[in-house]
Amino acid sequence: MTWEEAVLWLRKQPDKAALVKDCFYDDPLTGAAERYYTSSEWQAVRTYLPHPPGKALDLGAGRGISSYALARDGWDVVALEPDASDIVGAGAIRRLATESDCSISVVQERGERLPFPDGTFDVVYCRQVLHHARDLTQLCREISRVLKKEGIFVATREHVITKRKDLQVFLDNHPLHHLCGGEHAYTLKEYRSAIVSGGLTIRKILGPYDSDINLFPSAKDEMKTGFSAKYGIAMPTFLFNLVLVVLKIRNKTPGRLYSFVGYKE
Repeated sequence: MTWEEAVLWLRKQPDKAALVKDCFYDDPLTGAAERYYTSSEWQAVRTYLPHPPGKALDLGAGRGISSYALARDGWDVVALEPDASDIVGAGAIRRLATESDCSISVVQERGERLPFPDGTFDVVYCRQVLHHARDLTQLCREISRVLKKEGIFVATREHVITKRKDLQVFLDNHPLHHLCGGEHAYTLKEYRSAIVSGGLTIRKILGPYDSDINLFPSAKDEMKTGFSAKYGIAMPTFLFNLVLVVLKIRNKTPGRLYSFVGYKE
């Protein structure tokens, strides 16, 4: 199957309705994009973006929900997406831009060969993109090349494995990989190495419980409320944060989510 066909299949599964919505694959697309814009994930992402807004590249833009969020926040947005699909690709982004009256330029190309001059962007934003790279280090080189000096790089919700043999476990449990392929995961060391070798400086690495970016569709506040209800106490913030540290250390789930924030020196 193509990625579009796989997503259309997923939409037809009665027991997958929540997953479709959580992945923002539902229609109308403008509604899904607005839901992402108001999500706890985007509120957390926004804290790592510079002000005032400048020129942003949404790399691997998919349906364009991140492009929409960036544009709503005043960024001059270029959405790079190789898939031409009207459901999950460049066609969908163009439709979203028209229907929402957002200014988003769409370019169909892969991230390993960005068709932009050196130093074009103030921000390169990648949501669930690095783990799809055919050449991770080359992708990071291209990101670094098109960033301005001191430009910001943000890559969110990247699948991490502890060791190579965990990859197949992750792929076997992915809801769509068996239909269309294309999924992958790297070790944390491999991500770090590729980002640094590509010419970027890492400022922050966010683990599975460090931020709502990785927790969405859940959120820290919801988790804290859940813990308090489960144990019948009003859990103090310091104790809740300690619990999150323990959970992070113990979490070895193949494909767990990490996010990276960096810049070009």
